[in-house]
Amino acid sequence: MLRFKRFLQEGVNDPAIFKAIFLAGGPGSGKSFIVGKAALTAHGFKVVNSDDAFERAMKRANIEMDAEGIFSTKGQEARGKAKRITRMKQDRYLAGRLGLVVDGTGKDFEKIKKQSSELRKLGYETAMIFVNTDEETALKRNRIRSRSLPDSEVSKMWGKVQMNIGKFQGHFGKNFLVIDNSSDAEIGQTTMQGYKWAKKFADKNVSRPVAKKWIEKERSKK
Repeated sequence: MLRFKRFLQEGVNDPAIFKAIFLAGGPGSGKSFIVGKAALTAHGFKVVNSDDAFERAMKRANIEMDAEGIFSTKGQEARGKAKRITRMKQDRYLAGRLGLVVDGTGKDFEKIKKQSSELRKLGYETAMIFVNTDEETALKRNRIRSRSLPDSEVSKMWGKVQMNIGKFQGHFGKNFLVIDNSSDAEIGQTTMQGYKWAKKFADKNVSRPVAKKWIEKERSKK
């Protein structure tokens, strides 16, 4: 109980408190690479991503990280377990209103819109980094990944994600950033842009009344 209270108090002083960044981008877009280059964790954000837990579960079950293994019954069971573990982590982060990075493909706009709206009700400001690539780059990178998918599946997902760019921009407004991570992109320049954008977002003063009320309540407990 004492550890949990300390966790909540740390949340009050967190630099990215009440901020959430959604990541979108198809297979091979390089979202994890961008998270590192933009130093999102250094800005105070906690990454919510079921992929790491999924890969660990697959290794423990001795299931190959290929299309056959991923879509097998045991593979899907491992994915379900990974998602449950990730939700538990996210609940802990939300309890302290810590900054979040919610990783996903972005193929389901309504799902992300719902998640973003629910976070806003808690007092969060939400944003999105859309990691974009051309289709050929996505296909090439996917082929050399240990967790690769068939070309047809990658193209299908890439197309769905591309169709949602305008919708995401409409929902997140000024808190929407596109980073081009195609093979021929000036990645040094774009990642620096991502770093500065994320730091500015993390450092913004909390503005929503419900967030200010929560902070005041938590500080009064000390």
